[in-house]
Amino acid sequence: MTFDPSELVALRREFHRNPELGFKEDRTKARVAEMLRGWGIEVQEGAGVVGILRAGTGNRAIALRADMDALPILETSTHDYPSQTPGVMHACGHDGHTAMLLGAARALASDPGFDGTVVFLFQPNEEHGLGARAMIDEGVLDRIPFEEVYAIHNLPGAPVGQVSTRPGLICSSESLFEIEITGQGGHASMPQVGRDAITIGAEIVTALQTIVSRKLAPGAGAVVSVTEFLTDGQRNVLPGHAVLKGDARARTPADRATIETAMRQIAEGIAAAHGVTARVEFRTEFIETINAPVPTDAVVRAAQTAGLDVVPDRDPMSFSEDFAHFAAAVPGCFLLLGNGTEGPNGKPLHSDDYDFNDALLPIGVSFWTELVRDRLPAKTEQ
Repeated sequence: MTFDPSELVALRREFHRNPELGFKEDRTKARVAEMLRGWGIEVQEGAGVVGILRAGTGNRAIALRADMDALPILETSTHDYPSQTPGVMHACGHDGHTAMLLGAARALASDPGFDGTVVFLFQPNEEHGLGARAMIDEGVLDRIPFEEVYAIHNLPGAPVGQVSTRPGLICSSESLFEIEITGQGGHASMPQVGRDAITIGAEIVTALQTIVSRKLAPGAGAVVSVTEFLTDGQRNVLPGHAVLKGDARARTPADRATIETAMRQIAEGIAAAHGVTARVEFRTEFIETINAPVPTDAVVRAAQTAGLDVVPDRDPMSFSEDFAHFAAAVPGCFLLLGNGTEGPNGKPLHSDDYDFNDALLPIGVSFWTELVRDRLPAKTEQ
């Protein structure tokens, strides 16, 4: 009842051709639930899909997570299985993550070799940092308590099948900010009679760069990026209103708080100096992802047993993951799986010509099954 490699490839490419955005993964969810039920795995449906597989008499439970959502990107790939939904594509490999976990579910249902309960978490809306929280709010941790949780993400630029992880911080937090400046618009030929929001906004943009360089310790790994600058100005109209939007990354809650405090001081202080007002909104959706020691040791051990190249103490990643919410609730480990360095498999995540490497599918299945059997060892006959 296990997948052969060609079946896994066909399944992954089916998901790739039919991408769905966060909280709209209806087709994907239905397909996942149908397959799990077909293998005799208990299914619970809600924001995502939860599969529950029990074996033996053990009372321990662990969870494995895969994300299902795609991105609002127009695909430019030249392969023969491109997205059939214009403007939406799997540019982050969630199609592969889902296929790998389904392959592991089928393998374990066919030949358990473990004692306890495995919970398969097929999560929606990872890209906006809302999916894990939605599943937790629905009570997934209460309905089927598990003691540990794990997740894989592919990593372009790393050798195919290389496992890398680390104890402690593995992914940064992400906070979205918006700074609204309200001044006084006017005629471009007479700037002295207004309060031009665009020059004030430009001053704020420049000053925000001092947060990382002057407010945080060298090597803190924080990032503050202004990504949008919107005004109501025209060719001969000075804007009286401007909005700056952006993204801040931090590796500790303390640094995240420092960034927010400094951002408010800078924006409000510069605005006051120019006689205008500034409103700052700072919203954190992705908290820092922290790997617990015991699950991380288990990942390294299982990867080595599966014959994979392992980097046990990689540098933290600057991107964010909403797996962090699961790992904050129970001990967990987030790991990276090398996607390769050549062609579309080596393109950056979120690029319009990126593609998940199908060679990872059997590797991921093998790793997942080895991890389950490591954490929930079958009882030996006496």
